[in-house]
Amino acid sequence: MPEEILRTFIAIELDEPLRLALGRVQTKFKRQMSQRDVKWVAVENIHLTLKFLGDTPRRRLPEIEAALRAACARHAPFEVSIEGRGCFPNIRRPRVIWVAVRDAQGGQGQTLARLQAAVEQHVAPLGWPTEERGFSPHLTLGRVARGLEREVEEAVGRAVEKTVVEQIGVQRVTAVSLMQSDLQPAGPIYTRLLHVPLAETS
Repeated sequence: MPEEILRTFIAIELDEPLRLALGRVQTKFKRQMSQRDVKWVAVENIHLTLKFLGDTPRRRLPEIEAALRAACARHAPFEVSIEGRGCFPNIRRPRVIWVAVRDAQGGQGQTLARLQAAVEQHVAPLGWPTEERGFSPHLTLGRVARGLEREVEEAVGRAVEKTVVEQIGVQRVTAVSLMQSDLQPAGPIYTRLLHVPLAETS
């Protein structure tokens, strides 16, 4: 019998009120852009990715769970603030439309960055190497369609730039999840496989 391979990633799941608030931000953007130009992420699928694993044999889930428990063991729950907006790689050539995630106590996400680094440190020995790109905490709201004319891309970027997005909400981070991504024609379906609490919630 062939081995079952899952497509997975490690993430922080969002509370329902925050997802609804993010949906309202998406609506602001949608009013200024053609629906053909941007594929918007379904509100229920918005999450904060800590690490993308990709192909994952189901038999390795216990190893991943042990790694996540070790990564979470010394991290107490904390809060992050969801605010601002931008595009990757930049406003002039947008590919991804996002909102930023920052430490709620101020600063630039050091607490979140330390948790993400711990996840990388404990998962890398299992065969999923550490990302070369630095961690840039964000929530993806939409992806710009490929093959658009340059002026259309620039118009999308300008629409993002002129849209004021202040604080959207605050998320209390109490756990890390391993999620399965099942790619479907209508969009991915995400299923939680593991839910590992941070130190004070175990």
